[in-house]
Amino acid sequence: MSSPPIRCGWRGMAGDPLYEAYHDAEWGVPERDARALWEKLVLDGFQAGLAWITILRKREAFRAAFAGFDPEKVARFGEADRARLMADAGIVRSNAKIDAAIASARTYLAMRDAGQDFARFCWAFTDGKPIQGARAGVGDVPAQTPLAAEMSRALKAKGFKFVGPVIVYAWMQAVGLVNDHVTSCFRHEPIRRMGA
Repeated sequence: MSSPPIRCGWRGMAGDPLYEAYHDAEWGVPERDARALWEKLVLDGFQAGLAWITILRKREAFRAAFAGFDPEKVARFGEADRARLMADAGIVRSNAKIDAAIASARTYLAMRDAGQDFARFCWAFTDGKPIQGARAGVGDVPAQTPLAAEMSRALKAKGFKFVGPVIVYAWMQAVGLVNDHVTSCFRHEPIRRMGA
């Protein structure tokens, strides 16, 4: 019988199949698709003040509620949609976060219409390549970095909300702008190779 793989020591992950699958297959994989980057940024905004596992468990409900995170559709959401979302127990019901998600779809489209691809905008902060962390343990992983603060300011300047430096850094880790799998984690090296 083989022993389980060594993973990052996230609180609450051990033995949770959904959380382990997210860690093993998604977290830290470099994401180059603009729409997927935007979806994950919106979800990280909804996470503010909550544990990521809460959002992960509600992700499919979020996708259903937000039209598959199609920015064209979300940008057209009006008062009836806001009321529908606030009544949806499957998602995090917050007027401010819902308004921010709708506004961010409009910002995303405004950038696109101005010739700015969201993926290129994001990856420009790391010169197009993931930053390779070399963290020995989860206690060595910072909550934010100067680059996350810079990116936060740039996103806010575009009109995005719920994009403070801590949220932005968590998102950067999730979408592979940064490889913060600890060095003993079985995913650290494969993720590093994806960014080579």
